[in-house]
Amino acid sequence: MQRYILGKKNQITLIITILIVLGFFGRFGIDNMMLFNWSLIIASILGITPIAIQAYQALKVKVVSIDVLVTIAVVGAVLIQNYEESAIVTFLFLFGAYLEQRTLNKTRSAIRELTELAPETAMKKMENDEFEEVDIYDVDEGDVLLVRTGASVPVDGIVVTGEGHINEASITGESVPVSKRKDSEVFAGTILENGTIQIQAERVGEDTTFGRIIELVEKAQDSKSAAEKFIDRFSKYYTPTVLGLGIIIWLFTQNVELAITALVLGCPGALVIGVPVSNVSGIGNGARNGVLLKGSEVINDFSKVDTVIFDKTGTLTVGNPEVAEKEFYGQNTEEVLGYLASVERESDHPLAKAVLNDIGETRFSTVEETEVVKGEGIIAKVNGHRIAVGNVALMERENAALSKQASEDVKQFEENGNSLVLTAVDGELKVLMGIRDQIRPSVKQDLQNMKKLGVKNLVVLSGDNQGTVDLVSRELGLTEAHGHMLPEDKSAHIEKLQAEGQIVAFVGDGVNDSPSLALADIGIAMGSGTDVAIETSDVVLMNSDFSHLTHALGLTKSISSNMKQNIAIAIGVVVILLTGLLFSDWMNMSIGMLAHEVSIFVVILNGMRLLRYRL
Repeated sequence: MQRYILGKKNQITLIITILIVLGFFGRFGIDNMMLFNWSLIIASILGITPIAIQAYQALKVKVVSIDVLVTIAVVGAVLIQNYEESAIVTFLFLFGAYLEQRTLNKTRSAIRELTELAPETAMKKMENDEFEEVDIYDVDEGDVLLVRTGASVPVDGIVVTGEGHINEASITGESVPVSKRKDSEVFAGTILENGTIQIQAERVGEDTTFGRIIELVEKAQDSKSAAEKFIDRFSKYYTPTVLGLGIIIWLFTQNVELAITALVLGCPGALVIGVPVSNVSGIGNGARNGVLLKGSEVINDFSKVDTVIFDKTGTLTVGNPEVAEKEFYGQNTEEVLGYLASVERESDHPLAKAVLNDIGETRFSTVEETEVVKGEGIIAKVNGHRIAVGNVALMERENAALSKQASEDVKQFEENGNSLVLTAVDGELKVLMGIRDQIRPSVKQDLQNMKKLGVKNLVVLSGDNQGTVDLVSRELGLTEAHGHMLPEDKSAHIEKLQAEGQIVAFVGDGVNDSPSLALADIGIAMGSGTDVAIETSDVVLMNSDFSHLTHALGLTKSISSNMKQNIAIAIGVVVILLTGLLFSDWMNMSIGMLAHEVSIFVVILNGMRLLRYRL
């Protein structure tokens, strides 16, 4: 019966609204006091029933809740025959609860939208090579699935045939379609906007990126921040204090109505709802923008960060080496580039891939007598020519003399932080290429924005050589730059900064970053990073867009500020109402309850502003 009544709170609210309107019509419309009194008595009894049940349930677990205060106040108002007050108080309390729940549901819409995007079926390739629609839970790793235009990608996987454009907004927060072809990675919950592809399942069910996003965000919304824990402790002592205040007022004044009114005015409804709505709205905003904040405690800590440490490769830089500078010596450049590409095509070294990408379309030749010189490069025969591709040491081995200009170029390329690839044909230097990892676009501006948000120290810790790290640091205007750092060195540096009183965030993407991500006050993983890094971190940037880091920092500061605003509004209203009750003649129970409901609505609307937050 209790569950049934609580499930009908909205209908009860509607009925008592009609009864209150009928009662006031009876009094002021047809001058019928009996209709007025009985309408309000029935409205009071109906209205207090679900509130009293909630109060009883709270008392059973030894909690004196707001419902207890309202129940005592309404019963007291009925006993002193103040039916108008009792009916209006119950209506305002129930209507306020309705508005509160309705608005909170809206703030959780980001998570519902994510959940609704989760695919329920998949087109699975069967033993007869035909595709059949199966339940998503019948898909196993290694299965081949068909995805047509307009359909959701059912699992994380790799494209095996076909091509198309996929909207990855559910994963990355970016709505611009991404081109996919053979060997491209695809994620569950994304939409194939055009084309037809077949994919091989790699992660299924809750193990997919999409499944982990939903799980992480749901956990985050269920967690409690320091502010919420404070309010829980505050409410535990506050409610009995208000009850005691009502008793003291009655003992000193013998005015039952005044004591009951004090109970109503002391209800801290806005205080209880204000902080959770800020958290839920803020986490929802992050989810929509490719930022996963793993819990309310993370929000509190992240908003106070004054030092941010970055890994270099894959964080400040793209993570894919590219040819940044090049010089040619002598004639027949196109022919030489063809020889170079033919040799590099035989290698799986990252620098070889960068060289091939830079050369692009060219004429390949047969490569013979390949010899790998460990730590120096490759020597091979191409079209009767001896081709040497490698570093300066290999050139010396091949007696390929560097001219004065070439020596100066080598020195300059090294100072610019490049890895060098030199090419000699028959002992004569022909090509010099400088290869380095490129800094992410717009990173410099994003770092400046972080400084504006209160970050004092921007530090890079990298396993790369000091010269390369210094180059990145100078270009980005960082506070500190340290190279040749092993994972244990990074952890030691973080501990050193924390011992100095700094609140440290660490941003990384690799397995070697996991100790630092766990040790820092806030660990931030790039979404393209390893599973270990993502699981260890407190914040995940799902599409590895560096600008989302600035958005996340600004968002947590706004959430923290929003919480404080809502606490101030809630406590301020209670102070004003109680002061008005004790030191003025205009304050009564209905006005106080109306003010409370308005304050609840205000803090909810204030919290919902975070859903629209943009840096």
